[in-house]
Amino acid sequence: MKTTSLKTLGFAAICILAAPIAAQSTELKIMTGPQGGSWIPLGGQLKDMWEKGIPGLAIQTFPGAGIANVRGVDEGKADVGFGNSISTVDGLAGRPPYPKATTNVCNLATLYPQYYQLAVNADSGVNKVADLKGKSVTTQQKGNTGELITRQLLEVNGIKYSDVKVSFVSYTDSVNQMKDGHAVAFGLGTQIPAGSIMDLAAARDIKMVDQSDSIEKMKKLNPGYNLITIPKGTYPKQDKDVKVIGYATHIVVSCKLPEDLVYKMTKILSENTATMATVAKPIADLTPEKMAENIGIPFHPGAAKFYKEKGVKLAGK
Repeated sequence: MKTTSLKTLGFAAICILAAPIAAQSTELKIMTGPQGGSWIPLGGQLKDMWEKGIPGLAIQTFPGAGIANVRGVDEGKADVGFGNSISTVDGLAGRPPYPKATTNVCNLATLYPQYYQLAVNADSGVNKVADLKGKSVTTQQKGNTGELITRQLLEVNGIKYSDVKVSFVSYTDSVNQMKDGHAVAFGLGTQIPAGSIMDLAAARDIKMVDQSDSIEKMKKLNPGYNLITIPKGTYPKQDKDVKVIGYATHIVVSCKLPEDLVYKMTKILSENTATMATVAKPIADLTPEKMAENIGIPFHPGAAKFYKEKGVKLAGK
């Protein structure tokens, strides 16, 4: 009996000691995107897959924007966020609109290309960016990369915000302004086809503005810009390819997160691309090589470990 009691007591002691370990958890905050965009549902998918794949992990998601997310991670207000390559690089360099250089922002993975899209009402008389002078323009809220590109694209064409009537609102409000005739142009940065532009095109005739004549001046502002194509037929009545400003969406994390945790997050993301492709179709073709694309932002050591295990040679390594 005494032996049995000792064994029972020993087992109980082990359970007591083990209980706090089992109860340990990690909480992360993810900043996503503006209402109506793809980053909010993508953030929900990340939350779901990471919580299922990493025991004890609990995630909160919050709306955000490209520039705001990078600042949030850098300042410790968030642990993870969606970013846009060009504005994240601006943050590392300490260029406006960042008040100082970011020092706590690491790359986890590149996801897919982003397209800066400028939709105008077909009867607006606008055929090129320079034609917007004196017109009403609606764009994303300040803190969004799309708004930054709108301002830069106007400026390289000799137009300041003071030369147009501009509003900084949600996708939904921008579409409504276009439908009501209160704006003739809508600028936003997102994937194609953009749901908001499809919504607009269902209500009235629009056309997409080609930006190829602005790319060289835009590259002087940020060498991360490139020229990419919206293929004909992407939007209703779009009968030809349209060249636009391009960049990349990626996931940033705090450089202070544990290496093992970020390794697992990167691995799980790589294994669940089909799920994320239900929101952002280009993710269906995502591979470790594409995730590890060099976009000028250093990788977190945990992410770098995963890519090296997959045989990917990282830039500078």
